Amino acid sequence: MNWQWLNTSGTTLFMVLISGIGIYISLLALTRLAGLRSFSKMSSFDFATTVAFGSIIASTLLSKNPPLASAAFGLAVLYGLQYAVSRARQASTAIQRLVDNEPLLLMAGREILYDNLKKARVTEDDLRSKLRLAGVTDREQVLAVVFETTGDCSVLARGERLDPWLLSQVRDAERLGRLTSANDSSSSRS
Repeated sequence: MNWQWLNTSGTTLFMVLISGIGIYISLLALTRLAGLRSFSKMSSFDFATTVAFGSIIASTLLSKNPPLASAAFGLAVLYGLQYAVSRARQASTAIQRLVDNEPLLLMAGREILYDNLKKARVTEDDLRSKLRLAGVTDREQVLAVVFETTGDCSVLARGERLDPWLLSQVRDAERLGRLTSANDSSSSRS
């Protein structure tokens, strides 16, 4: 067995400490400059950027390459790109469509939309898990399940009035047509 994999030197530990402090300070400063959106998962691009941040930080801590200054610059570049893309998304729906995935309806009422599960590469077990996490105890409680652009699932419950605006960008939302009008009448009876 090669025991060198388990050894380290005091110098190496000191460099990890210095790199860790340096990259952490860089991350804090850049996050303060960039604002609240820095670690959000508002879009798939935000999520990918957050993963890239983690990769740069891990590489900096555990390897000589990239050097600390290069890693800090790399973080700044990613923050700059995230800012530019978020501004471009605000300014243009074409850019927003190019960058973002489209939310997808996975359930319309108690009906599971198997074709959409397949498109999203989500299993029925994944869906059941999300329903349980949302506190659903019976499929009759479900008005809709939407697979969001971030990879999260939103579970909308029956019984409350649903504003159609909330589903305006969701692919296959028209499959809810009869359910949302029935939902309106059931909530007005309460």
